[in-house]
Amino acid sequence: MRIEWPTLGLIALCYCVWTGALFLPVWAGLPVLAVAIALQASLQHEVLHGHPFGDRRLGEPLVFASLNLAIPYIRFRETHLAHHRDANLTDPYDDPESNYLDPAVWEGLAAPLRRLLAWNNTLLGRMVLGPVISQVAFMGEDWRLIRSGDRAVLWAWVAHVAASAVVIALVALSPLPIWAYLLACYGGLSILKIRTFLEHQAHDRARGRTVIIEDRGPLAFLFLNNNLHVVHHMHPKLPWYRLPQIYFNNRDKYVRRNGGYRYASYGQIFRRHLLRAKDPVAHPLYPQK
Repeated sequence: MRIEWPTLGLIALCYCVWTGALFLPVWAGLPVLAVAIALQASLQHEVLHGHPFGDRRLGEPLVFASLNLAIPYIRFRETHLAHHRDANLTDPYDDPESNYLDPAVWEGLAAPLRRLLAWNNTLLGRMVLGPVISQVAFMGEDWRLIRSGDRAVLWAWVAHVAASAVVIALVALSPLPIWAYLLACYGGLSILKIRTFLEHQAHDRARGRTVIIEDRGPLAFLFLNNNLHVVHHMHPKLPWYRLPQIYFNNRDKYVRRNGGYRYASYGQIFRRHLLRAKDPVAHPLYPQK
């Protein structure tokens, strides 16, 4: 399509739901806002890959203001596109979205911090503490870049603060308290941690590092089918609504490609990993690289 109407329509629906939730009672508005905030982050991901117009610059104004208030769109775009260099997937230094640490760094951490990061490697820990831990690490690295003179990173944050001020001003005009909106932001980021929890694993081959989760339920929709993550990494220009057909028509090929790194559903992931870590924090293959 010259214009991908399903994506454009979903962007409009997302903002309608977000706006309507601002006028609900707090107890009802919070979960709806959290879902809308998570959905907008998924739509930001679609836009940075060139949807719904093909020319990314046409779509970016629609999602530039991050409803989660935490992640500047420009920084999300730049770090995520760097993440798509599959040869670097899971590398503690070269993959901006890696959850692994260099084993030497891990060994040098204080025991309380190691326990905290180990709990963060359970799904429950990732949802409860993950938004704080990742935000502190993300902002710390960006602050280091700004101090070293990286004007592009500084501009990304200046633009993000300005856009976030507009979001906060709109919330302030609604009946919803600001503190409640901040809780909803945390809830939205927590939901997103379900998606990123095990998208990638340490593997000696790049093609074995990316997961398949054969879920077709609400979370798959909220994540715009990025649970079929190996398909997205192989075909990053495919729109979200084509991923299931491409995967299920060629299921055996994709399962062979990633060496069977597959889950049947998000329910299976919750059962296996809610309280049990899937991975160590220290990259298990890093010394051999």
